[in-house]
Amino acid sequence: MCGIAGTLVFSDTRGRVEPEQLVRMRDTMVHRGPDGGGAWIAPDHRVGLAHRRLAIIDLSNVADQPMSNEDGSLRVVFNGEIYNHAEIRAELARIGGHVWKTDHSDTEVILHAFEQWGIECLERFRGMFAIGLWDARRKELWLIRDRIGVKPLYYSVHHGRLNFASEIKALLADPEQPRAVNEEGLYHYLSFLTTPAPQTLFEGIHKLPPATWMRIDADGRVASRKYWDVWDHVDPMVGRTDEEIGDRVLDELRTAVRLRKVSDVPVGVFLSGGVDSSTNAALFSEDGAGPVKTFTIGYEGEYDSYRNELHYARRVAEQVGAEHHERLLTVDDLLDFLPRMIDLQDEPIGDPVCVPVYYVSKLARDNGVIVCQVGEGADELFWGYPTWRLKWRLQRLHDAAPIPRLLKRAGLWGLRLAGKNRNHPYEALRRAALGQPVFWGGVDAFTDAQKQHLLSDRLRKQFKGRTSWEALEPLHANFRAKAWEPSTLNWMSYCDLSLRLPELLLMRVDKMSMGVSLEGRVPFLDHKFVELAMSIPERVKTRNGQLKHILKRAVRGVIPDDVIDRPKQGFGVPVHEWLMDKLGPRVRTELLDFCRQTDFLDERAVTDLLANRPGPAAWYLLNVALWWKAFIGQSGGARRMAA
Repeated sequence: MCGIAGTLVFSDTRGRVEPEQLVRMRDTMVHRGPDGGGAWIAPDHRVGLAHRRLAIIDLSNVADQPMSNEDGSLRVVFNGEIYNHAEIRAELARIGGHVWKTDHSDTEVILHAFEQWGIECLERFRGMFAIGLWDARRKELWLIRDRIGVKPLYYSVHHGRLNFASEIKALLADPEQPRAVNEEGLYHYLSFLTTPAPQTLFEGIHKLPPATWMRIDADGRVASRKYWDVWDHVDPMVGRTDEEIGDRVLDELRTAVRLRKVSDVPVGVFLSGGVDSSTNAALFSEDGAGPVKTFTIGYEGEYDSYRNELHYARRVAEQVGAEHHERLLTVDDLLDFLPRMIDLQDEPIGDPVCVPVYYVSKLARDNGVIVCQVGEGADELFWGYPTWRLKWRLQRLHDAAPIPRLLKRAGLWGLRLAGKNRNHPYEALRRAALGQPVFWGGVDAFTDAQKQHLLSDRLRKQFKGRTSWEALEPLHANFRAKAWEPSTLNWMSYCDLSLRLPELLLMRVDKMSMGVSLEGRVPFLDHKFVELAMSIPERVKTRNGQLKHILKRAVRGVIPDDVIDRPKQGFGVPVHEWLMDKLGPRVRTELLDFCRQTDFLDERAVTDLLANRPGPAAWYLLNVALWWKAFIGQSGGARRMAA
């Protein structure tokens, strides 16, 4: 796990890679790699690669990056892990013709695999990765992001060059990088709490989508391709019994957990006490190699919006013989962390769970652990959210008894007349009336009517008649064309696998854990496990209306029944109560200042929102305001004011 950066200067310019700037980009990310830093610049100064190292596999100095193959024709910087690197290395050794300089570095496996098979080597990789690879013979730079999007990779093209990096702040270390707000990205953020790839909230800075490679030649010509889609790799489990499917799920999950134990440094588990993290901890402990370290976050006091689950976590930790660690957070911990959170995020990640993820990562690192397994992905693959069940039933009701479009429009007109056009029931009816799915993602922060109300007059006019369906429509078209079972639940899973998971949930894990130099690994999002999960029929996953039916069946006997059968809560933050405490005045001050200094939001609408027990909605906007203040407003960047 590391931080990578690089620059390619196009051949038709007079520019060159300057060592000082490359190192400056690299060292904005020391937190991602405190164990060392390296840089390489080609003799003609047209390309440079840089790396910060968090040593996890092959701790020797010979495994440092940037790394080259034996003749120097390939050079790579790599963030992540190739969990099956030993298997691939053995295959390459059987083929022969490769000279190895490390004992067991997965970075070196990438080089020789590319040397042997070209870009098709990605088909063999089982892991998480962001890769920058320079092919000196062909004068081509390759940028690659893993299938699920566990690791981020950003890039920007300006002034005759392309810069890339693991974090946006590294790109901003280039003094010629423009800083301005991507207003379309802001519009979509208000729906999804993140910007859909390839956009970011910075105009001109992009993120590589998951499962995508990009090739840039010396003249700046770009080619890109999505190299993996789950629908191309499913084997529909039709006609199988629940017992057979459950056994397959458990076997594949055991493999995913085992692979994510591969490390030369200590590995632990984030343990919330729910089904997903408890399963991780239990499977991790099955080999009896010694007690696993587990880590749990709770909150001081009791809150109506979030109940501590510490006793469930302790119960599981005791069962698996873990060395268990806990920390209780307060509103002061949140306030202390806010500036650091904004800096680590780079662009707004509107989920308040960033706060406990940071603190549980710090708890792990403070207790000697450098790698932790986390539970993201299970809810999206196995129908784990109560809100999903509601939307699934709503979609089924609509599909089973379709209402004539004229009546739908009449209903919409009536709701608008009654002033109810900004709520989610109206939005669901509006989508159905247009033939769109009700589900637009696990986060549905503000409806399009709410966004129109919140935006400034200028942006309200700019986005009139537009909706965030624009960001989902190509995804839905691909789903309709390729899904073996184009069911409501499969759309929900595919939608979140494509947007919410890589650009929100996995971003919060990556940014917050790497903020304390900790690697997060995600067994439920092993791509082979994802392919298996997406091969299970909807009727099996939703049996008897029970959330996570088939996953719970699979792990019964692995974790305690009372953990399996208790109501779903999820990893949350008592934002409502904290807004009534010290957080409230800070939010009000920051949001009103933001409204007065910019021309993005309507001050009266924001004031109304703050007056009506805002809860998470205020947090979503606070992220934008603090980001703008830190990265745009205080940097001398452009401010978009009313003409």
